[in-house]
Amino acid sequence: QVQPVESGGGLVQAGGSLRLSCAASGRTFSGYAMGWFRQAPGKEREFVAAINWSGPSTRYADSVKGRFIISRDNAKSTVYLQMNSLKPEDTAVYYCNAVNPIGLRDPRFASWGQGTQVTVSS
Repeated sequence: QVQPVESGGGLVQAGGSLRLSCAASGRTFSGYAMGWFRQAPGKEREFVAAINWSGPSTRYADSVKGRFIISRDNAKSTVYLQMNSLKPEDTAVYYCNAVNPIGLRDPRFASWGQGTQVTVSS
């Protein structure tokens, strides 16, 4: 099982940008489709974006489409989430996980990393 380590979160004003990183601890992400998820206070964890192993196929939640870009560097076993035009409603803890390559949406492993906090002020 891949153990992800998320980083790059922080406090940013609305309209700003952040880039999150997800690195593999232990095993690499080799062969896995990967995704980003987020959980806001009092809400269920939700899907944000996913990318397949080779990179050309991506999927986004409607709420972030056109603002967020997911990418990966397989040589570094790292997945990125470039977040632009951030809104206060993007405030959440962001997590990454392997995803089912069919559909590029459902998390593959039951365990999650610690996540990285993103706070967007209005």
